Amino acid sequence: MEADLRSGRDARLTICRLDEIPDGGARGFTVETASGVRDILIVRRGDTIFAYENSCPHVGTPLDWVSDQFLSEDGSHIVCATHGAQFRIEDGMCFSGPCHGVPLPPIAVKIRDGAVMLAES
Repeated sequence: MEADLRSGRDARLTICRLDEIPDGGARGFTVETASGVRDILIVRRGDTIFAYENSCPHVGTPLDWVSDQFLSEDGSHIVCATHGAQFRIEDGMCFSGPCHGVPLPPIAVKIRDGAVMLAES
């Protein structure tokens, strides 16, 4: 990560650079938030990002068995590796599986100067 992202108040909010997440892909991160340390996943669609807790609402297991493997083969939705639950990328809502109708908890993020950051509350 570039040094300018590590200095000052923004350093604690910075997760990564946008270009560290492949377009159409997803990555997992462990971040420190106001409510404590959390495992999150971020999905990138061009210059738009969607972030959620990396925890299946069905039983609380991480969504990925293999690091950063959150998406279906065609990249169209998020999949829980434990039970196969499927979630929409745009809003985290489960549309198939044991937690149908329950969304992934969202994480507020933003992009600033090419950096993916926790949104300040």
